[in-house]
Amino acid sequence: MSENEAKETMQDFEAELEASFRKINEGDILTGTVISVDEDAITLDLKYYAPGIIKADEVSNDPSFVIDEHIHPGDVLEATVIRRDDGEGNILLSMKEANEVLAWDKLKELLENETVVTVKVSEAVKAGVVAYLYGIRGFIPASQITTAYVEDTESYVGKELEVRVITVDEEDDRLVLSGKSVALEKEAEERNHKIAMLVPGSIVEGTVESLMPYGAFINLGDGLTGLVHISQICERRINKPSEVLKEGQHVKAKLLNTNDGKISLSMRALEEEMVDTSVEEKEDLSTYTSDESASTSLGALLKGLKL
Repeated sequence: MSENEAKETMQDFEAELEASFRKINEGDILTGTVISVDEDAITLDLKYYAPGIIKADEVSNDPSFVIDEHIHPGDVLEATVIRRDDGEGNILLSMKEANEVLAWDKLKELLENETVVTVKVSEAVKAGVVAYLYGIRGFIPASQITTAYVEDTESYVGKELEVRVITVDEEDDRLVLSGKSVALEKEAEERNHKIAMLVPGSIVEGTVESLMPYGAFINLGDGLTGLVHISQICERRINKPSEVLKEGQHVKAKLLNTNDGKISLSMRALEEEMVDTSVEEKEDLSTYTSDESASTSLGALLKGLKL
């Protein structure tokens, strides 16, 4: 071992020794690595001469929290010292008390960064559901669970939701979460992916969903809706779409483009194509016909015959 390596080893040992005899007071927040976990307690390595113990009732306020499912050896936890000696030489700690100090700062950071997190719904309450985040009780209004208002909030109990923090009020102990914005973003991503798969020039089918003064919206299925502008409904000029179309009517149209994520359709272009095809067929047929009248007279049969 080189002299430098020996110095580093001695310095590391001295630092660990010093840390193990540092003064720890009740109320201090310590960071430790999980050594062992069972349903009754968590044991932490605090790099101290005594290990830290977190009893089950000091882990979380979340009633659905299961210690040996959520905590594993090697995890790094923060906890508050509630007793320097539990009578067996261990330092008694509380994650709940540490959370009350640290969680609100973490929640504010989530709010500022608009971070998406996953929570588990623990109960249904009036006008919404409850989920815990960093041990803090959060409320999700029925209008913010997903994209539509949820009447049956009980059906969400036990389910995991992706949410954002929308209100953090430490003074009033108020935390509000929302899954709506996350769900809307996912729907938009899925819709954009489907639109990207559409090929301009292709023929699509759908049902007239609604009529507006400027055109008709066509439900193409699979969550997609396209617009046929009034000028693209038919060849003749019309004052309003209802002159030609009615809601619920099944129609075919040509896909013009998908600019800016909007689906533009044309029934007129499809109509014109059908007319062009019909003309071409007539032209093809004319090549096999003649304006000359058929004759079976003797003169016709002998015409041009050299005797």
